[in-house]
Amino acid sequence: MSQAGRLVVLVSGSGTNLQALLDAVADASYGAAIVAVGADRDGIEGLARAERAGVPTFVEKLSSYGSRADWDTALAARIAAYKPDLVVAAGFMKILGAPTLESFPVLNTHPALLPSFPGAHGVRDAMAHGVKVTGCTVMLADAGVDTGPIVAQEAVRVFDGDDEHLLHERIKTVERGLLVDTVGRMVREGWTVTGRTVRLGSGGMKK
Repeated sequence: MSQAGRLVVLVSGSGTNLQALLDAVADASYGAAIVAVGADRDGIEGLARAERAGVPTFVEKLSSYGSRADWDTALAARIAAYKPDLVVAAGFMKILGAPTLESFPVLNTHPALLPSFPGAHGVRDAMAHGVKVTGCTVMLADAGVDTGPIVAQEAVRVFDGDDEHLLHERIKTVERGLLVDTVGRMVREGWTVTGRTVRLGSGGMKK
């Protein structure tokens, strides 16, 4: 079997997507290894999950730096130390700067079917619009907000009795499975990006 793809996962909170990835990489056939988990704050469950799994962790707080640019540079350097093939933003609540985005392919998720309903309130906005179907998106991050090339999407029905919380919880369940599946395919099969079109199965990990 070829060498496992190296993942650095970034978290800001409870780390449920991280846990799904930790569970997946426990199976050698998945094709990936989480080599580090990074965060922008201390004392979060995401870091505790990594530590329980024996995965190295690091924290880079924005407040520790004099400028956003300095933090961007420091975060990219910490990520680079682990030589990742893919960076996964799994509930990471900071927008990543050019030093990271230009150095590594970064995968992110969003709880709506992009390009519809981008931003921090994708579930609320979809419900307010009265959609009958929404879902989740896995994308390659770029400098915009939820504007990167789409890698995978999955639909989730909106039911009459839904409120924002119920719908979001159902989306998050689907999102975890989609993220695990997409990361696994990317590291095992490779990918290419042509314009805005991402194709999996190109035979080698590429940005």
